[in-house]
Amino acid sequence: MGELTGKKALVTGGSRGIGRGIALALAEAGCDVAINYLSARAQADEVVEQIAAIGRKAIAVQADVSKEDEVTRLVTEAETYLGQIDILVNNAGINPITPLDQLGLEDWNHVVTANLTSAFLVTQAVIPGMRKRRWGRLIMLSSIAAQTGGVIGPHYAASKAGMIGLAHSYANLLVKEGITANAIAPALIATDMVLSKEQLKPTLLPVGRFGSVEEVSHTAVLLAGNGYITGQTININGGWYMS
Repeated sequence: MGELTGKKALVTGGSRGIGRGIALALAEAGCDVAINYLSARAQADEVVEQIAAIGRKAIAVQADVSKEDEVTRLVTEAETYLGQIDILVNNAGINPITPLDQLGLEDWNHVVTANLTSAFLVTQAVIPGMRKRRWGRLIMLSSIAAQTGGVIGPHYAASKAGMIGLAHSYANLLVKEGITANAIAPALIATDMVLSKEQLKPTLLPVGRFGSVEEVSHTAVLLAGNGYITGQTININGGWYMS
């Protein structure tokens, strides 16, 4: 495992849920962290305060990561305050449930842009610095929906499958430059996003319970500290999908 003390991390969608957990776990491992959020400013500020209490630097930056100009501003602000980004966690995303017979192109574009295009834009913005320093970690928060179709819908499943494809491509292209790229594919994790949907029940999982945020965040820290794991999808799904 590599030493993470002093590394600079950016976590998109880092104000709550899995993103919040990963941001805090990276800070505990020694990283300074930029917290991206869309609208939950108070929650993002809370994460910054918690990281400061650990003794690491942190900044909250509002940005819609599906928009290229806002991504440019996000990365500029984060790097101005922390230094160039070493670890990127593409966690921002949405999972609206829409009945199949009501699903249209607008729904498709909204989810694919929010989940997949955003990951591409932020990754493209940080990899020049990683390539220059010949060190970087790219972590994509995918989903079991990429592997099974899930219960949300084809728009969501396709967006999350695309994140695995992104990780594979970046891993292949950057493997000789000290940059790894991996995906994490959780099933149902006990976050507000999951708990607010009646269709999502612990009985869907063979293990019989929702996963915890900590079970995902520990995996992200593992990938951030390991320079030999690349091009992989780490499944955290309670036995729902086995590979």
